[in-house]
Amino acid sequence: MKKVGIIMGSDSDLPVVEKAMLALDELNVPYEVHVFSAHRTPLEAKEFSANARANGFGAIIAAAGMAAHLAGAIAANTTLPVIGIPVKSSNLDGMDALLSTVQMPPGIPVATVAINGAKNAAILAAQIIAVEDADLAAKLDAQRKTAADTVLEKNKAIEEKYNK
Repeated sequence: MKKVGIIMGSDSDLPVVEKAMLALDELNVPYEVHVFSAHRTPLEAKEFSANARANGFGAIIAAAGMAAHLAGAIAANTTLPVIGIPVKSSNLDGMDALLSTVQMPPGIPVATVAINGAKNAAILAAQIIAVEDADLAAKLDAQRKTAADTVLEKNKAIEEKYNK
């Protein structure tokens, strides 16, 4: 199975990124986690992304706040799918990170999830890998069914209580 690379711009992003790790753990998807800054360690970020395919990665998640250039810097150096997580900071409630992540030039796409949307980033990375992994696709299908069953159970309880 391909791995997911998880890159954060700062260790202060870890509380957000941990949600992605938990989601990947639930699906038994292997991953590696690193701290690389688009601005302070651009060479290391470039080396990681340029070699990611050869090193067994199938997708990369990049989480950063504020200027949030990390996902774009990673995407500029690989053709693997890159998923950006804009991280909320005290500045502009994360809107700066969201806009920096989503506004990529033609030819260098970055899939972008919601501000602090680490769980969805992990699920999207797993879905990308599952295109060629039937076992992982089955796990994702089962996870969706469980989520639907939970909603239907809650619906039944509400209907029984309020519909007379």
